[in-house]
Amino acid sequence: MANFARQIVLLSGTRFRGDPLLMDLLRIAIQKSGRLSEDSLNLFKECGIKFDSGTGRLKTTSNNFPAEFLFLRDDDIPGYVEDGVADIGIVGENVHVETGRHVEVVKKLGFSKCRLSIAIPRGESYGGVQELQGKAIATSYPTILGNFLKENGITADIHEISGSVEIAPSIGLAHAVCDIVSSGSTLLANGLKEVEVIFRSEAVMIGSEKLSDAKRSILSKLLFRIQAVQTAKNNKYIVLNAPNASLPEIIGLLPGMKSPTIVPLGTEGWSAVHSVLSEEDFWDKIDALRSAGAEGILVVPIEKMIY
Repeated sequence: MANFARQIVLLSGTRFRGDPLLMDLLRIAIQKSGRLSEDSLNLFKECGIKFDSGTGRLKTTSNNFPAEFLFLRDDDIPGYVEDGVADIGIVGENVHVETGRHVEVVKKLGFSKCRLSIAIPRGESYGGVQELQGKAIATSYPTILGNFLKENGITADIHEISGSVEIAPSIGLAHAVCDIVSSGSTLLANGLKEVEVIFRSEAVMIGSEKLSDAKRSILSKLLFRIQAVQTAKNNKYIVLNAPNASLPEIIGLLPGMKSPTIVPLGTEGWSAVHSVLSEEDFWDKIDALRSAGAEGILVVPIEKMIY
């Protein structure tokens, strides 16, 4: 069914590539359902790109950006991008590595983070990766697991299964499992415990190695928007009041984008200071600002941030 669907899209892609009205659209493949799909749709929404993503829709075109969207199974996306049917796609890094397709990693996106871990029955002890020697391990990610075992000098019997990996130990198919973990609740519900993280994943944008100059130009505009959204999420706009005598110390704590903005207040000897703080050290900076004499600190989220 997947191959048949790909043939249909390939034929469709040939027709569209010959259509002068559509040949310069950037074709973007995203997962048709699930958390990664939701996060991807939110990203494009935050970038101001509008399109209809209604239930059951497999393809749509933006009405305010030169892009066409394909809604596909996540495992199929790297193949569509490699074939040139889609120009770019958003997938989990685990899917990109596992499929091994010849595509470029255009950008790491920082959302839909998870880990690929080995888990064993909860009642068993675990003294390290060497305990996997000679054991049977069930997984949907034989390539990533195989690489991990090889790097650690472990020989194990890998059972590749496409779903319900967690049930493998309880039915005697395998001693351990290797699967995607977010909260760990699924492992717990199946009597398993996580013992070894072998791969950390997040959403990545992958691209065809054969993009035309016109499509690379559109991609560059898209990446500019994504960078503005991501930078805004990692920073906060702050406004504070401070005595003028404390300004040198406070300015030293607030580099802002270039330098803080200082505005005199109606009260003699006081100023308002406007700046930007990174989310990473936000609370440490706030504590230091208060100690330096800052008062009435107002924190405002930033929608977009463009350098």
